[in-house]
Amino acid sequence: MILLTGPCVIENRDMMMRIAEKLSKFNENKKIDFYFKASYDKANRTSIDSFRGPGLYEGLKILEEIKNTFGYKLITDVHETYQVVPVGEVVDVLQIPAFLCRQTDLLVAAGKTNCKVNIKKGQFLASESMKHPVGKVLNTRGVKDVSYASSKENGVWLCERGNVFGYGSLIVDMKNLITMREYAPVIFDATHSAQVPSTGATTGGNSAIVPSLARAAAAVGVDGFFFETHIDPSCALSDGPNMLKVDDLYKTVDDIFKIQDVLEFK
Repeated sequence: MILLTGPCVIENRDMMMRIAEKLSKFNENKKIDFYFKASYDKANRTSIDSFRGPGLYEGLKILEEIKNTFGYKLITDVHETYQVVPVGEVVDVLQIPAFLCRQTDLLVAAGKTNCKVNIKKGQFLASESMKHPVGKVLNTRGVKDVSYASSKENGVWLCERGNVFGYGSLIVDMKNLITMREYAPVIFDATHSAQVPSTGATTGGNSAIVPSLARAAAAVGVDGFFFETHIDPSCALSDGPNMLKVDDLYKTVDDIFKIQDVLEFK
Protein backbone atom coordinates (compact mmCIF):
# COMPACT_ATOMS: atom_id res chain seq x y z
CA MET A 1 0.00 0.00 0.00
CA ILE A 2 1.27 3.45 -0.93
CA LEU A 3 1.16 5.88 2.00
CA LEU A 4 1.79 9.61 1.59
CA THR A 5 1.82 11.43 4.91
CA GLY A 6 3.31 14.33 6.81
CA PRO A 7 2.39 17.89 7.76
CA CYS A 8 0.62 20.20 5.35
CA VAL A 9 3.41 22.78 5.28
CA ILE A 10 7.02 22.96 6.42
CA GLU A 11 6.64 25.05 9.56
CA ASN A 12 10.24 24.96 10.75
CA ARG A 13 13.09 22.46 10.81
CA ASP A 14 12.62 21.26 14.40
CA MET A 15 8.89 20.55 14.02
CA MET A 16 9.47 18.71 10.74
CA MET A 17 12.14 16.51 12.30
CA ARG A 18 9.88 15.71 15.26
CA ILE A 19 6.99 14.70 13.01
CA ALA A 20 9.26 12.75 10.66
CA GLU A 21 10.69 10.75 13.58
CA LYS A 22 7.21 9.79 14.78
CA LEU A 23 6.37 8.37 11.33
CA SER A 24 9.34 5.98 11.22
CA LYS A 25 7.26 2.85 11.91
CA PHE A 26 5.44 3.37 8.62
CA ASN A 27 8.72 3.36 6.74
CA GLU A 28 9.78 0.18 8.53
CA ASN A 29 6.55 -1.65 7.63
CA LYS A 30 7.23 -3.92 4.65
CA LYS A 31 3.55 -3.73 3.64
CA ILE A 32 3.81 0.04 3.09
CA ASP A 33 5.45 2.02 0.29
CA PHE A 34 6.04 5.13 2.41
CA TYR A 35 6.59 8.75 1.30
CA PHE A 36 7.03 11.73 3.62
CA LYS A 37 4.97 14.73 2.53
CA ALA A 38 5.34 18.42 3.33
CA SER A 39 5.00 21.59 1.23
CA TYR A 40 7.70 24.24 0.99
CA ASP A 41 5.10 26.76 -0.20
CA LYS A 42 1.32 26.77 0.07
CA ALA A 43 0.67 29.00 -2.90
CA ASN A 44 -3.14 28.76 -2.77
CA ARG A 45 -3.90 29.85 0.80
CA THR A 46 -7.22 31.65 1.19
CA SER A 47 -5.79 34.82 2.74
CA ILE A 48 -2.65 36.72 1.80
CA ASP A 49 -1.87 36.85 5.53
CA SER A 50 -1.82 33.05 5.92
CA PHE A 51 1.47 31.22 6.50
CA ARG A 52 2.86 29.79 3.26
CA GLY A 53 6.08 28.06 4.29
CA PRO A 54 9.81 28.73 4.10
CA GLY A 55 9.96 28.92 0.32
CA LEU A 56 11.53 26.75 -2.35
CA TYR A 57 15.21 26.58 -1.47
CA GLU A 58 15.00 26.64 2.33
CA GLY A 59 12.17 24.09 2.14
CA LEU A 60 14.18 21.77 -0.09
CA LYS A 61 17.09 21.90 2.37
CA ILE A 62 14.80 20.70 5.16
CA LEU A 63 13.27 17.97 2.99
CA GLU A 64 16.71 16.79 1.93
CA GLU A 65 17.82 16.63 5.58
CA ILE A 66 14.77 14.47 6.37
CA LYS A 67 15.63 12.16 3.48
CA ASN A 68 19.24 11.84 4.58
CA THR A 69 18.41 11.41 8.27
CA PHE A 70 15.54 8.92 8.04
CA GLY A 71 15.97 7.39 4.60
CA TYR A 72 12.46 8.43 3.57
CA LYS A 73 11.22 8.88 0.05
CA LEU A 74 9.65 12.31 -0.41
CA ILE A 75 6.67 13.95 -2.09
CA THR A 76 5.91 17.67 -2.36
CA ASP A 77 3.84 20.07 -4.47
CA VAL A 78 5.03 22.09 -7.43
CA HIS A 79 3.09 25.17 -8.50
CA GLU A 80 5.11 26.64 -11.37
CA THR A 81 7.27 25.17 -14.09
CA TYR A 82 10.51 26.75 -12.83
CA GLN A 83 10.15 24.79 -9.59
CA VAL A 84 10.00 21.37 -11.23
CA VAL A 85 13.70 20.77 -11.96
CA PRO A 86 15.15 21.79 -8.56
CA VAL A 87 12.36 20.00 -6.69
CA GLY A 88 12.75 16.91 -8.87
CA GLU A 89 16.42 16.67 -7.84
CA VAL A 90 15.39 16.21 -4.18
CA VAL A 91 12.02 14.44 -4.05
CA ASP A 92 10.77 11.15 -5.47
CA VAL A 93 7.22 12.26 -6.33
CA LEU A 94 6.07 15.58 -7.75
CA GLN A 95 2.52 16.45 -6.73
CA ILE A 96 0.32 18.54 -9.01
CA PRO A 97 -2.16 20.53 -6.87
CA ALA A 98 -5.86 20.07 -7.54
CA PHE A 99 -6.36 23.64 -8.72
CA LEU A 100 -3.55 23.15 -11.29
CA CYS A 101 -4.38 19.67 -12.56
CA ARG A 102 -5.17 20.94 -16.08
CA GLN A 103 -2.07 23.14 -16.43
CA THR A 104 -0.42 21.61 -19.47
CA ASP A 105 3.01 23.24 -19.07
CA LEU A 106 3.26 22.11 -15.45
CA LEU A 107 2.23 18.54 -16.29
CA VAL A 108 4.66 18.36 -19.21
CA ALA A 109 7.52 19.74 -17.10
CA ALA A 110 6.82 17.14 -14.41
CA GLY A 111 6.64 14.42 -17.04
CA LYS A 112 10.14 15.29 -18.26
CA THR A 113 11.67 14.42 -14.87
CA ASN A 114 12.51 11.00 -13.51
CA CYS A 115 10.05 11.48 -10.64
CA LYS A 116 6.70 9.86 -10.17
CA VAL A 117 3.82 12.33 -10.66
CA ASN A 118 0.79 12.44 -8.37
CA ILE A 119 -2.02 14.43 -10.00
CA LYS A 120 -4.71 15.60 -7.61
CA LYS A 121 -8.19 15.71 -9.13
CA GLY A 122 -9.65 19.19 -9.22
CA GLN A 123 -12.64 19.67 -6.94
CA PHE A 124 -14.45 21.01 -10.01
CA LEU A 125 -13.83 18.07 -12.37
CA ALA A 126 -15.60 14.83 -13.16
CA SER A 127 -13.51 11.72 -12.65
CA GLU A 128 -13.66 10.92 -16.38
CA SER A 129 -11.88 14.21 -17.10
CA MET A 130 -8.75 13.03 -15.30
CA LYS A 131 -7.86 10.84 -18.25
CA HIS A 132 -6.49 13.93 -19.98
CA PRO A 133 -3.97 15.15 -17.35
CA VAL A 134 -2.67 11.57 -17.14
CA GLY A 135 -2.37 11.55 -20.92
CA LYS A 136 -0.31 14.75 -20.90
CA VAL A 137 2.29 13.24 -18.56
CA LEU A 138 2.35 9.87 -20.33
CA ASN A 139 2.64 11.53 -23.75
CA THR A 140 5.66 13.47 -22.48
CA ARG A 141 7.17 10.12 -21.50
CA GLY A 142 6.54 8.67 -24.95
CA VAL A 143 3.43 6.66 -24.04
CA LYS A 144 0.15 6.98 -25.94
CA ASP A 145 -1.92 4.41 -24.06
CA VAL A 146 -3.75 5.94 -21.09
CA SER A 147 -4.46 2.97 -18.83
CA TYR A 148 -3.84 1.74 -15.32
CA ALA A 149 -1.02 -0.52 -16.49
CA SER A 150 0.73 2.20 -18.51
CA SER A 151 0.47 4.72 -15.70
CA LYS A 152 1.74 2.28 -13.09
CA GLU A 153 4.72 1.37 -15.25
CA ASN A 154 5.53 5.03 -15.97
CA GLY A 155 4.97 6.45 -12.50
CA VAL A 156 1.75 8.42 -12.85
CA TRP A 157 -0.85 8.44 -10.07
CA LEU A 158 -4.24 10.09 -9.62
CA CYS A 159 -5.42 11.44 -6.28
CA GLU A 160 -9.06 11.83 -5.23
CA ARG A 161 -9.89 14.63 -2.77
CA GLY A 162 -13.62 15.22 -3.14
CA ASN A 163 -15.83 17.43 -5.27
CA VAL A 164 -17.39 20.80 -4.59
CA PHE A 165 -20.98 20.32 -3.45
CA GLY A 166 -22.78 23.64 -3.39
CA TYR A 167 -20.94 26.40 -1.55
CA GLY A 168 -18.45 25.69 1.21
CA SER A 169 -18.76 21.92 1.13
CA LEU A 170 -17.08 18.87 -0.39
CA ILE A 171 -18.53 15.45 -1.02
CA VAL A 172 -16.68 12.22 -1.86
CA ASP A 173 -18.25 10.11 -4.58
CA MET A 174 -16.70 6.67 -4.21
CA LYS A 175 -17.52 5.95 -7.86
CA ASN A 176 -14.66 8.31 -8.72
CA LEU A 177 -12.19 5.84 -7.26
CA ILE A 178 -13.42 3.14 -9.61
CA THR A 179 -13.47 5.37 -12.70
CA MET A 180 -10.07 6.95 -12.20
CA ARG A 181 -8.47 3.56 -11.58
CA GLU A 182 -9.08 2.81 -15.25
CA TYR A 183 -6.47 5.47 -16.06
CA ALA A 184 -3.92 5.22 -13.23
CA PRO A 185 -3.21 3.95 -9.72
CA VAL A 186 -5.44 5.90 -7.34
CA ILE A 187 -4.49 7.53 -4.06
CA PHE A 188 -7.31 8.56 -1.74
CA ASP A 189 -6.67 11.86 0.04
CA ALA A 190 -8.72 11.38 3.20
CA THR A 191 -7.77 14.57 5.02
CA HIS A 192 -8.37 17.09 2.23
CA SER A 193 -11.66 15.34 1.51
CA ALA A 194 -12.69 16.43 5.02
CA GLN A 195 -12.09 20.11 4.31
CA VAL A 196 -14.80 22.75 4.64
CA PRO A 197 -13.77 25.39 2.07
CA SER A 198 -14.60 29.09 2.11
CA THR A 199 -15.19 29.57 5.83
CA GLY A 200 -13.83 33.09 6.01
CA ALA A 201 -10.12 33.83 5.81
CA THR A 202 -9.10 30.21 6.31
CA THR A 203 -10.29 26.80 5.13
CA GLY A 204 -12.04 24.75 7.79
CA GLY A 205 -12.42 21.02 8.15
CA ASN A 206 -13.77 18.11 10.14
CA SER A 207 -11.03 15.64 11.02
CA ALA A 208 -13.55 13.40 12.83
CA ILE A 209 -14.78 12.02 9.49
CA VAL A 210 -11.32 11.22 8.12
CA PRO A 211 -11.12 7.63 9.46
CA SER A 212 -14.59 6.82 8.11
CA LEU A 213 -13.75 8.17 4.66
CA ALA A 214 -10.51 6.19 4.63
CA ARG A 215 -12.25 2.97 5.63
CA ALA A 216 -14.84 3.47 2.90
CA ALA A 217 -12.12 3.99 0.28
CA ALA A 218 -10.31 0.88 1.50
CA ALA A 219 -13.50 -1.12 1.01
CA VAL A 220 -13.90 0.18 -2.55
CA GLY A 221 -10.26 -0.51 -3.35
CA VAL A 222 -7.45 1.97 -3.98
CA ASP A 223 -3.69 1.80 -4.41
CA GLY A 224 -2.80 4.13 -1.57
CA PHE A 225 -3.74 6.85 0.87
CA PHE A 226 -2.77 10.45 1.54
CA PHE A 227 -3.08 11.82 5.08
CA GLU A 228 -1.83 15.08 6.47
CA THR A 229 -0.72 14.63 10.06
CA HIS A 230 0.76 16.61 12.91
CA ILE A 231 1.80 16.15 16.53
CA ASP A 232 -0.82 18.75 17.49
CA PRO A 233 -3.17 19.75 14.63
CA SER A 234 -4.66 22.53 16.77
CA CYS A 235 -1.30 24.32 16.49
CA ALA A 236 -0.64 23.52 12.82
CA LEU A 237 0.00 26.54 10.61
CA SER A 238 -2.06 25.15 7.72
CA ASP A 239 -4.99 22.71 7.40
CA GLY A 240 -5.11 21.90 11.12
CA PRO A 241 -8.91 21.33 11.26
CA ASN A 242 -8.80 18.38 8.85
CA MET A 243 -5.47 16.81 9.90
CA LEU A 244 -5.02 13.70 12.05
CA LYS A 245 -2.83 13.42 15.10
CA VAL A 246 0.02 11.00 14.46
CA ASP A 247 -1.36 8.46 16.96
CA ASP A 248 -4.80 8.57 15.31
CA LEU A 249 -3.16 8.06 11.93
CA TYR A 250 -1.54 4.82 13.09
CA LYS A 251 -4.93 3.50 14.23
CA THR A 252 -6.57 4.50 10.93
CA VAL A 253 -3.90 2.72 8.90
CA ASP A 254 -4.39 -0.39 11.06
CA ASP A 255 -8.11 -0.26 10.26
CA ILE A 256 -7.34 0.02 6.55
CA PHE A 257 -5.18 -3.10 6.67
CA LYS A 258 -7.91 -5.01 8.48
CA ILE A 259 -10.40 -4.15 5.73
CA GLN A 260 -7.93 -5.05 2.99
CA ASP A 261 -7.14 -8.38 4.66
CA VAL A 262 -10.82 -9.30 4.80
CA LEU A 263 -11.33 -8.45 1.13
CA GLU A 264 -8.26 -10.45 0.11
CA PHE A 265 -9.50 -13.42 2.14
CA LYS A 266 -12.85 -13.33 0.36
